[in-house]
Amino acid sequence: MSTPPPPRIIALDGPSGSGKSTVAKAVARRLGWRYLDTGATYRAVTLAVLRAGVDLADTAAIAAVAARAVVRPRTDPDAPGVDLDGAAVDDEIRGPAVTAAVSTVSAIPAVRAQLVALQREVAERDAVIEGRDIGTVVFPDAPVKVFLDADVSVRAQRRSLDAEVGVAVTGGGVVDAVAADLTRRDRLDAGRTVSPLVAAADAVHLDSTTLSADEVIARVLQLAVDAGLGPA
Repeated sequence: MSTPPPPRIIALDGPSGSGKSTVAKAVARRLGWRYLDTGATYRAVTLAVLRAGVDLADTAAIAAVAARAVVRPRTDPDAPGVDLDGAAVDDEIRGPAVTAAVSTVSAIPAVRAQLVALQREVAERDAVIEGRDIGTVVFPDAPVKVFLDADVSVRAQRRSLDAEVGVAVTGGGVVDAVAADLTRRDRLDAGRTVSPLVAAADAVHLDSTTLSADEVIARVLQLAVDAGLGPA
C-alpha cells in the first residue's frame, strides 16, 4: 500500500505581532490557496463565552458554550474573517474584552479539540494556516513549517499601528500597554498544558525583528518552492 502524500499545507506558527497574518495572506494570494487564521476561531468562541456571561474559571461551562457555538471561518486571503452563529464578528473579536480572555478560553482541552477538528475540516489541503500549534498539532505532516518570531518590543510597535490593537490603555503609552499584553499572552500560550506555543522540531525559525514583510514572504515562498509547492 502506497503512503499518501503529505497535505499541501503551509503551517505558520508564532506569537502575536510576529507578522503571521501579513505573511500568510500574501503567500496564500501568491499560491492561489486558501488562508486560515486559526486564532480567529478561538476568538469567536471566546466572544460566544463572553456573550453567554460564563465565568472564565468554569471550564465545563466554557466547553458547553463552545460546543453550541457555530464558527465558520472565511478563507479568501483577500477577504478573510469568521462568522459566529451566522453573523460576521470580525471587528468584535478584536476588541479588548476578547483579547483579555482568549488565552484562557483557548487553553481548555475541549475547546482546542473542537476547533482543531474544525480547522482540519476547513483547511484540508492547499491552504496557508497561521496559529500557535499548526505545525505541532493541527497539521504535523505539513511539508512547510515556519515558526515566525520577533522581539516583543518590535511586535508591540507593529500591533500598536493596527487599526484596533484590542488592548485597553489606561495609562502610559499604547506601545507599552501592547507590549505588556503580548508578554502576558506569550506566557499563557507557552505555559498551557495542551498545545502550547512552541516551534515544531522540523520548523524553519524566522526572526522578523530586522526583516521586512516582503523579505519574510519571499523566504516562505522559497520554502514552498523547495517543497514542490511553488508559486503557480
